[in-house]
Amino acid sequence: MREIPDSLRSKLDAAARVFASHGFDATRIEDLADATGVPKATLYYYFTGKEEILAHLLGTMLEVIRDEVKEASSGTGPARQRLERVVRAQLDVMAAHPDSCTALISELGRAGRMPETSAAINEAFHAPVRALLVDGAADGTLHAVANPEAAASVIFGAVTFAGLHEIVATGVLDADRLAGQVLSLLLDGLAGDVTDAASPVNRRSRRSSPRRR
Repeated sequence: MREIPDSLRSKLDAAARVFASHGFDATRIEDLADATGVPKATLYYYFTGKEEILAHLLGTMLEVIRDEVKEASSGTGPARQRLERVVRAQLDVMAAHPDSCTALISELGRAGRMPETSAAINEAFHAPVRALLVDGAADGTLHAVANPEAAASVIFGAVTFAGLHEIVATGVLDADRLAGQVLSLLLDGLAGDVTDAASPVNRRSRRSSPRRR
C-alpha cells in the first residue's frame, strides 16, 4: 500500500460508515468512492481493493489506541491504576470511532487474518498490558499470572467485545460507565468468597464432617 496523504486520510472516515452499514461483502469500491468523494481510480491507486481499505481504517484506529494506551500505561502510579487507565483509554477511542468499531465486529475474522492488523493489536495493547501485569505482580497490586500473553489477550477481548456490543446494541458507547463495569469484572472477578458458609464447597465440607454428639 502506498503512503496515504493526509488529504485522503480525512476523507476515508466516511468509508467506515459504508462498511458498518453494508458489511464487507456487500460493499463495492463504487460505494466507497461515492461516500468519500474520492474517485475510484484514486482509491485503486492507493489500495489494492476494499480489504486493504478496511485494514487501513482499522489500523488507523489502532494507531490512536496505541498512542493513548502508551500514555496511560507509562504514567505514574501502581500498575493496577495504570491498567485501569489503559482500559478507559481504549474505550474512549472506541467511543470516538463507532463506525470503525462496527465494521470491526462484522469483519473480525477477516481482520484477524491480516498480519499487519494482528501486529498492530500487539503493539497497541498486548505489549503494554503484558508489561503492566508483570509490574503489578512485582508491586503487589495485581495477582501474578502464569501466562501474561494469554492474560493480555483476555483483557483485550473483554474490553473490545464489551465496547463493540454496546455500540451495536445502542449506537453509542458510554466509555466511563462501561469501563467501570469491565474493570469490576476484570479486577474483582466472578468468584464469591469461598469461605462463605453458603458456598457449595463449604456445604460439601459440612456434609462430610462428622457430627459432634
